[in-house]
Formats: sequence, C-alpha cells, structure tokens
Amino acid sequence: MGKLDGKVAIVTGAARGLGRAYARRLAGLGAKVAVSDLNLKSYAEFEDEAKAMTADSTVDEIKAGGGESIGFEFDVADRDAVFAMVDDVAKAWGRVDILVANAGGGRGRPQDTTATLVPQDLLELVTGMNFYGTVHSCSAVAPVMKEQRSGKIVTVASVAALMAGAGGGYAHYGANKAAIAHYTRFLAQELGPFGINANCIAPGVIETARIVQLTGGRRQDNAPPRNIALRRNGQVEDCAKVVEFLCTDLSDYVSGVLIPVDGGMVR
Repeated sequence: MGKLDGKVAIVTGAARGLGRAYARRLAGLGAKVAVSDLNLKSYAEFEDEAKAMTADSTVDEIKAGGGESIGFEFDVADRDAVFAMVDDVAKAWGRVDILVANAGGGRGRPQDTTATLVPQDLLELVTGMNFYGTVHSCSAVAPVMKEQRSGKIVTVASVAALMAGAGGGYAHYGANKAAIAHYTRFLAQELGPFGINANCIAPGVIETARIVQLTGGRRQDNAPPRNIALRRNGQVEDCAKVVEFLCTDLSDYVSGVLIPVDGGMVR
C-alpha cells in the first residue's frame, strides 16, 4: 500500500528535470499521474537528461514501474488547453487530488534581463510560462477539488523570488516567481474552507542537466559552495522529498507557506 493509492495527481512541466522527479515520486507512492509538458520528450535537449531516462518519456517510465500515467502536450500559458487537460484527467480517473504546478523557467541572458532592460517579448514569454501557467493550472483544478472538498496544490517558485542577484539580471524570472509565492498565499485562504491545502516551494541551486549546462558543469567536491550551509548544491530528489511531504497526509495542517529548498543558502 502506498500513501497515495487511489489518488490522482497532475504534474506540469514533467518531461524532464524537477518535474520528472516529482511525477515519478508521486507515482511511486501509488498515485495515478497525468504528465504535461510542451514536449514530452524535451529531455532530448540535454545529454545528461537523455542518459537518465529509462523509457521514452516520463509517462512510459511510470507505466514501466507498474503505475498509471497519461501524457499531455500543450503550453500552460494557454488557459483553454490547461482546462481541457484537467477535464480529460477528471473524466479518465474520476477525480483530481494533487496538482504540482511546476511548469515554468527563465529565458534570456542575465545581462539582457535586468529590471529596466528586459525585452517585452521575453517578459511576456516568461510571465506566461510561470505566473499565468500557474494561475491557469490552479484555477482549472479548483472546481474539482472544491466539489471533492479535498486536495493538495503545490506551486513552484525559486530562491530568485526571495533575493535579487548581483547586477539585477533575470528580473523577469525572479519577479514572476515572487508573484507565484504570494499568489499561493491568497490561494490557500480561498481554498482552505474546502479542505484544500496550497503551498509553495522555492528550489535553490538544483543540479538538473539544464542548470549544469548553463553554469558550465557541476561544482567539484573539493570546492563546496560556501554560501550554502550544507556545502553542496541540491539534487532533484531533495525537492521531490518536500513535494512528497506537501502531497501526503504529513502536511494536512500546513497551508499558505513558502518552503525554501536550498540547503540553507545565505541571503
């Protein structure tokens, strides 16, 4: 028996990296998992991600492990597509118990995305990917969860929501992640009376293949990051364990909080 046997979960942005880890973790606990992404094989963009895959997609990995999963390809910035996906999941499995609104990310270079210089197209793209996508996803599952009078929603911010980097780059990303964190507090107040928990996590420096590629490689063991109390960068499972906590009965009396998963990063 798994903690989430009989439960239905939706994880957006789950084709690779953190989202894949969340989907696999929830499936391992017994949940039926709907996996969504722009491209369910986006892992192919990064060599290390492709090497880590044990099947053609996260959906196939879950099925190979004995779980139930269905996949959807769409843009979370498209409100109608998000609502259609949730409707399909509810029709297929009869309910929606968990949402991990993970889809998002940044675009552009730090030097080009400071608070006053970020191009309009990148501002709109990143806002759609992050804030709008999160709002659409939460709005779509809310009616189902309200009717059930139960549910767990986990949104995903970033340490960039808590601190501005030197030079002010990636302002569009950090501001959107801050908006997601505060939106979640309002979400918790609205949905709490229906027995629905809403919480937010803020990952720190997590060594996904994308981040490793962008930063030029993993930090050597003999040069631990001194601005992190635990003296190491995070792994995807560090975040997945917190998602497990927030999606199971262990967090039944936790709502409206932001949990940094950053190893004790100095801010």
